[in-house]
Amino acid sequence: MSLGELSIRDFVQELASEKPAPGGGSVAALAGALAAALCAMVGNLTVGRKNQEKAWPAMAKVRDEAEAIATELLRLVDADTEAYNRVTEAYRLPKENKEQQAKRLTAIQAAIYGAAQVPLKTLKTLSPLPELARQALELGNPNCLTDAGVAIQLVRAGAFGAAYNVRINAKGLKDQSQAMKLLAETERTLQRILKEVMKLEGVVEEKLA
Repeated sequence: MSLGELSIRDFVQELASEKPAPGGGSVAALAGALAAALCAMVGNLTVGRKNQEKAWPAMAKVRDEAEAIATELLRLVDADTEAYNRVTEAYRLPKENKEQQAKRLTAIQAAIYGAAQVPLKTLKTLSPLPELARQALELGNPNCLTDAGVAIQLVRAGAFGAAYNVRINAKGLKDQSQAMKLLAETERTLQRILKEVMKLEGVVEEKLA
């Protein structure tokens, strides 16, 4: 059974267990999925409501895009755990002779690179969410203000969490040019997301004042 099919209670228990995975990377993707779901919810609570007809087309688009992002991020919850498990498996490969050692090292490096790619994918997948949250705030049902606000905070948590996991895996790469490329793309994407998140936090604060 995939992690996305577990109940909330079972997922939390699995997360709290002595197993190293699922861990922070999966939770970062889950935070993003929850943020996307909240944006979709605002869309669903706007489309069809009286006195909000002008917002229906835009909010229907927000809803549809957010649902697609949530689906992809739920896939990444599992993908992150699978990537971690491949790293563990690579470290368990035999290392009795030079041939085995070389094969093991190649497998470890490939697995670590793969483990860095998943949270980077999570970060990229998260990147449209601030714009969807902005539309939810400006055009969505005003009764959903704090739902959009929580979505923004989950985007922040998911983005930082994904970036942390790219960085920790990049440290294990022997190919420094490969690591630097991953880190540069991560930093650019993270800063772009955070810039938008900070603006939206200000909008939420103004509306709550």
